[in-house]
Amino acid sequence: MASLSMSRAEREAFLAGTHVGMVGIAEAGRGPLVVPVWYKYEPGGVVRFGTGARSRKAALLRKAGRIGFCVQTESAPYQYVSIEGPVEIGEVDFERDTKEMAIRYLGQQMGEMYLATMAADPEPSILVTLKPERWYSVDYSKLG
Repeated sequence: MASLSMSRAEREAFLAGTHVGMVGIAEAGRGPLVVPVWYKYEPGGVVRFGTGARSRKAALLRKAGRIGFCVQTESAPYQYVSIEGPVEIGEVDFERDTKEMAIRYLGQQMGEMYLATMAADPEPSILVTLKPERWYSVDYSKLG
């Protein structure tokens, strides 16, 4: 049987696509917290996403220092890329991180509406940067 794993170029191109990412963060005494996020990735780089500075997710990120992260297709032939590695917490750049991400995921008009809503009720945010160390991938289109 042929390998269903993606090559480095395939997995990086897939991760760079517009998908909702699922973040898994260790939490003592419980299963990991797993939550969806909008993110940005460019091949060969790091994964970036924002979150509320006072959120449970942010507190766990600071404590754990590393995460699991997975993106997938929603229809057959299924594909996914899963990575894990250390995270750094930094400051959000509004233009690069918030505005660009809102428009990427919602389109220009809905993205601008989302940003206006966020501006009306601002909450401090942090930027999470994930450096991929381990990669796992599957591409079921390679079955045929």
